[in-house]
Amino acid sequence: MRLIARAAPAAVCAACFTGAPRAGSVPPGPAGAGAGVPAASPVALGFDSIRLARAVAYLRAEADSGAFPGAVLAVGRHGRLALLAPVGRYAVDDTRPVEAKTIYDLASLTKVVALTTACMVLVDEGKLALDAPVRQYVPEFRGAGKDAVTVRHLLTHSSGLPAWRPLFREAATRDAALALVDTTPLASRPGTQFVYSDLGAIVLMQVVERIAAESLDRFAAARIFAPLGMTATRYLPSLNWRPLIAPTEYDAVWRHRKLRGEVHDENAARLDGVSGHAGLFSNALDLSRFAAMMLNGGAWDNVQLVHAETIAEFTRRQDIPPGSTRALGWDTPDDPADSSSSAGSQLSQRAFGHTGFTGTSLWMDPERDLFIILLSNRVNPSRTNNAIRRVRHRVADLVAGALTHPEL
Repeated sequence: MRLIARAAPAAVCAACFTGAPRAGSVPPGPAGAGAGVPAASPVALGFDSIRLARAVAYLRAEADSGAFPGAVLAVGRHGRLALLAPVGRYAVDDTRPVEAKTIYDLASLTKVVALTTACMVLVDEGKLALDAPVRQYVPEFRGAGKDAVTVRHLLTHSSGLPAWRPLFREAATRDAALALVDTTPLASRPGTQFVYSDLGAIVLMQVVERIAAESLDRFAAARIFAPLGMTATRYLPSLNWRPLIAPTEYDAVWRHRKLRGEVHDENAARLDGVSGHAGLFSNALDLSRFAAMMLNGGAWDNVQLVHAETIAEFTRRQDIPPGSTRALGWDTPDDPADSSSSAGSQLSQRAFGHTGFTGTSLWMDPERDLFIILLSNRVNPSRTNNAIRRVRHRVADLVAGALTHPEL
């Protein structure tokens, strides 16, 4: 990483907790740390304050109606927070009001915040080649047609791997689960079909781990989260973190217990809580730092995490297969946008983002230097789990519509 001259950001608020890190991993930060990017008035950042407040009112109404127990919305531009709004409560059976520092299971945001960023770091260092065959890094990835699968295919969900298989039922250990993933037959020829694949993310995790010679959680902690000051972000949060973590649901199918601080995704749980497709926990404050870095050419605080050229490559549409909206790891807005698009209908075609099954989303628009973070635990007993699609779309449109002076 290259050091850059930049003043450290002021704290918006502290996420106060203590937690023992996983043995051998990099500590998540000093107790009491956990600051987002500095705050600024919405008007100074080009927003109409009244219009921006409508997004919060709408989100609060959805929480009150039972679409999800609670949520946190963070909106920023130019490395500053224009809005940080917690609404609702921790859970149906936990009536404490949500706070800005409340931690959520990020679900598939893990794919971009941890896994894709790890790939960017390794590409930046010349250690990972996007068009290299996966078997160059993971020889166990074998089967008919797999010699043609590249890292770029994994990042664009065009590898030919199926979307999913029930590893948590088929395997008793992490090693056995990985062996099943590596030997899963391709369902299509590489590069010809888009199939959003958790299995592909698990394979890509192994690529990262082989190159880095350490587990993904340790690599991400040391090379991404610690440099960015993301002290509330990690896999396998300790028991001391639990009071700040919003529970997801009671697992009545497999684990038969309430899930709080334990990954919701069953396959990630079978992989001991550390996977490329799910397993990461964080809050809106930490993610504001991550988003600011992504929009600032890979730089934040005094660190150049990755080069701007690498971010540009990873966040542009790859057109693999032709017509796909996928970038490398990231997604881009639907064209044309529909009511289920989590990016809404007003972000530019340069925007990039991702969502998570538990009710999380992160979108960034370089044309407006804008980020929108929405975290919720929509899988906690609620009116309908499908409500989050409508909510994400509407919130994104309300936020984008509140930006009346994009030139600022």
